[in-house]
Amino acid sequence: MTRRDRTSPVSEATTQRLSVLLRGLCVLEAEGAVSTSSRLLSERFGLNSAQIRKDLTQFGEFGVRGVGYRVALLAGKLRAVLGLDRPRPIVIAGAGNLGMALADSRNFNQPPFRVEALFDVDPARAGLRSRSGVPVLPASEVAEGVRRVGAQIGILAVPADSAAGAARALVDAGVPALLNFAPAAVGPFPGVVVKNVDLTLFLEGLSYHLTRLPAGAG
Repeated sequence: MTRRDRTSPVSEATTQRLSVLLRGLCVLEAEGAVSTSSRLLSERFGLNSAQIRKDLTQFGEFGVRGVGYRVALLAGKLRAVLGLDRPRPIVIAGAGNLGMALADSRNFNQPPFRVEALFDVDPARAGLRSRSGVPVLPASEVAEGVRRVGAQIGILAVPADSAAGAARALVDAGVPALLNFAPAAVGPFPGVVVKNVDLTLFLEGLSYHLTRLPAGAG
């Protein structure tokens, strides 16, 4: 397989597998491992060894014959492939319970990600801070705030009827990627990456599967 041009996107399934692989490599790094193999990675982290090799081949040759993969080197390469080798400032639309919780989440505040500000339409919330100190700014200051922090990712944590307007405000301010937790899809917007994450759909899916459990179990 020929090496893929970095401007040519891979599937979302591939990027998700690479993310899982990177997490495994980070565990090995923390343990002091120097090298590993696709077989060991598959056994340790529940991955498919053939799929690991196939995914990596799209970006070049990373393995060393007789040695396998250098853990630190491969982890660094995957960070570059996933764009995790540069800062990714985040802003959040909505400073309610969900927005505040996301602002304080470690998952959204470990390199290269960092939540820089929240925006809210409620004037009473302007000037507040999350428990970790992230400031809440008026929604009227979205454009200025996005520019000031150089936001690259916008998170929507607003009610369904506010999602479209909040998304448009972030996009107009220059945010190139949106993660939407509102129970209403937004987009598409030209040149903007949008991921809609409707948690209600997952709950309803779980409910469906519960109805198929043996009698008395669900």
